[in-house]
Amino acid sequence: MFFKRKVRETSASGINFILCGLGNPGNKYENTRHNCGFMVIDDLAEKYHAPVKKLKFKSLTGETGINGVRVLLMKPSTFMNKSGEAVTEAMRFYKLPPSKVLILCDDINFNTGIVRIRESGSDGGQKGLQNIIMLSGSDAFPRVRIGVGGKPHPDMDLADWVLSPFQKSESAALEFALANALTAAEMFTKGDIIGAMNKINGEKYQ
Repeated sequence: MFFKRKVRETSASGINFILCGLGNPGNKYENTRHNCGFMVIDDLAEKYHAPVKKLKFKSLTGETGINGVRVLLMKPSTFMNKSGEAVTEAMRFYKLPPSKVLILCDDINFNTGIVRIRESGSDGGQKGLQNIIMLSGSDAFPRVRIGVGGKPHPDMDLADWVLSPFQKSESAALEFALANALTAAEMFTKGDIIGAMNKINGEKYQ
């Protein structure tokens, strides 16, 4: 009698997971609040020696192995509010469901230093997530939301705030958050998004 051997689920092309950081392309947007997702992808690229330089799926991409699986690192080259074009194109190519795609993005609802992870849900006003949900027809994307602080003044334009750079006084809290976001991405590639939520969602920079 023959038994089916249990194998790890993979896409047809060998990519198991997509890690997509959201941001805006171009030097003028580097180190701004809206580009937290890009920052995490850059940290992952450095840690796993996977330069994110290949232009594919309207994104800069790189491939690497994390926890024994193949991962695509993505930084969309569209602007934030069109991030869904890049994400859905990559999903179709690799035949991956939303549950295999982790979105890393900024969130003005949390102070700098705080990271919140969810398995799915609404966009919470984040324009990149909003476009991804709209174009994919699903809100079942796990996401890592990186706090960037709320507007310091009620009359300040929101776009001006999220496109502003972090202050020097925020640098330690930002590094704390980026490290937690990277850990969450690594745990996601082990299929442990719940573990990541339990480990990180309650942490605050002291």
